[in-house]
Amino acid sequence: MNTALFLRGIVVGLAIAIPIGPIGVLCIQRTLADGVVRGIVTGLGSTTAHGIYAAIAGFGFVALGDSFHSGQTVLRLIGSGYLAWLALRIARSEPTVKRASGRGRGLLATYLSSFLVDITSPGTILLFAAIFAGLGTTSAAGRYDATAFLVLGVLVGSGLWWVVLSNGVNLLRARLTQGWLRWVNRFSALVLLGFALFVLAGLR
Repeated sequence: MNTALFLRGIVVGLAIAIPIGPIGVLCIQRTLADGVVRGIVTGLGSTTAHGIYAAIAGFGFVALGDSFHSGQTVLRLIGSGYLAWLALRIARSEPTVKRASGRGRGLLATYLSSFLVDITSPGTILLFAAIFAGLGTTSAAGRYDATAFLVLGVLVGSGLWWVVLSNGVNLLRARLTQGWLRWVNRFSALVLLGFALFVLAGLR
């Protein structure tokens, strides 16, 4: 088992899942209205989409191998710029949460609703491509097994966040305020900005 890549994947999965965007708001809303299980299932739809995009980016780099080496500089520049822009947008966003019930629909429908939101966001694959380029996976020619651990880590990290968020919201529902959500977004923006600087630091 490639523990280092697995742990990196967990960090990447957490960094991409933590910002309180549309799925984060929906997870909080459904947790407040219908309980922890429905909140977690909402998040797992997003986790699946993240895993698919991570696999496309990671295994795509492995397949290209050293032939893509000359394109890494451009990808890192574009990717770091996108990460910095996304961090700024998240830091300035004001997530608004209202109780929204998911009752009347099954858990499968709850799962698919969030999966479709994230899988139709093309910017997500650029996000993974930029971060993976910074991690050096673009040059891992033939390392399909190692990349599999990286993707698995992304799934675990992303899924872990939704479990933590849903249970945290359930425990702190009386204290859930706009200010709390704002600080979560600012923290996640700093994490993404850190990734942007990390990607730039890899330029030669």
